[in-house]
Amino acid sequence: MTTQPRIRIGIIGLGVISRFYVDALAGEVQDIELAAVCDLNEATLDPHRGTIPVFTDHRELLASTELDAVVVNVPNDVHFEVCRDALAAGVAVCVEKPLGITVQEGRTLRDLAEEKGVALFTAYHRRYNTNVLDLLASLPADVPVERLTVRYWEKIEEHVGKDRWYLDPARCGGGCVADNGPNAIDVVHLFLGDDVAFKEASVGRDRTGIDRLAVITLQDTEGVTAVVDLDWAYEHGERKDVEVLLADGRLLTTDMLAGYPDFKSSLAHEYVGVLREFGEVLRGERETWPNGLATLELVGQVYAAEPPAGRG
Repeated sequence: MTTQPRIRIGIIGLGVISRFYVDALAGEVQDIELAAVCDLNEATLDPHRGTIPVFTDHRELLASTELDAVVVNVPNDVHFEVCRDALAAGVAVCVEKPLGITVQEGRTLRDLAEEKGVALFTAYHRRYNTNVLDLLASLPADVPVERLTVRYWEKIEEHVGKDRWYLDPARCGGGCVADNGPNAIDVVHLFLGDDVAFKEASVGRDRTGIDRLAVITLQDTEGVTAVVDLDWAYEHGERKDVEVLLADGRLLTTDMLAGYPDFKSSLAHEYVGVLREFGEVLRGERETWPNGLATLELVGQVYAAEPPAGRG
């Protein structure tokens, strides 16, 4: 029996989410090796010194190490530059959502990945959530879905960590629609497929113009309605759930956080799922995967329909 060589991967950006990648690579994901890390903050690199190469410049990491892929875990406004440089170097990319902060950025990255013949993969961790997958598996094959609702409610200030870039629309790409929207929209894609169209949206903004609330209506080719309900100002912890109304009147629901009571504890198994699927992509075991462009285009359509005051 031939053992496949381990995939060598680097992580660029050691922010809030990076620990879930690091923990997964040190635990359940045995066929991918953490081979290098990069962060602008020297102190953040300290736990990895003497074990693997560390860098403060992603371009030096790409030039100095032999990697199969990188995980890009930097602020949203830097996604494009870092992903572009990795793809141009012929290195596959797993990037945290969103793919970019504009649709044009996303299309440029898609085209570059195709030109270089390497994978561009966006990490939508909720599609690996056990409760979401159990609900999807429970849907009856002989009863159509009539309506799908995905709620994503949280108080954003509890999730941003030390870096406040989430609250700067120029760096985040917007507010709740730009940042939480892709994860919730991807759950719609998981249930209904990628071919869903934007129908309408209602967006609520704070005094600074940041979108804190949004209700987005989508529709698939069969006429099934999907509602994405976003809230960045929810004062009661988190509510992240999925409801499926079937044509026979049954309402099936799941709570993404059920069984994971500690703050962000559901992310541990979800990022194991992210890395396992990315590994399958890198080994050529998957023909399709989420590249992030479809959700980015829908986000762009929401903002085009509901621009901030003074913009249009």
